[in-house]
Amino acid sequence: MTEEEPEPLPAEPPVEEDGRRYPSTIGGAFYLVVLAVVAVSVGIVTTGSWRLGVRWFGGALVFAALVRAVLPAKDAGMLAVRRRWWDCFLLAGTGIALILLAGSIPDQPL
Repeated sequence: MTEEEPEPLPAEPPVEEDGRRYPSTIGGAFYLVVLAVVAVSVGIVTTGSWRLGVRWFGGALVFAALVRAVLPAKDAGMLAVRRRWWDCFLLAGTGIALILLAGSIPDQPL
């Protein structure tokens, strides 16, 4: 009985480490700005000034709509989810609705 050597395993392709920690598009950078403003607005809401916080949130969405309208799809990053007109319509519509809602609700007595 002869001992057969086991077949060598195929060499695994080298794994490339993607050490990049920054957005790959300008739209990704704007997306991070929008997220930061939304985080600030949530902080404002939790401190008690809900109208101002909701206005900041709406403003961030309107800003995102403007950026999405200006940037081409390849540069829009995570702001590009659907077609450009649809993204802009939803972002701007929601942002404007929040701003108008914050201004139209009357003050309630304590």
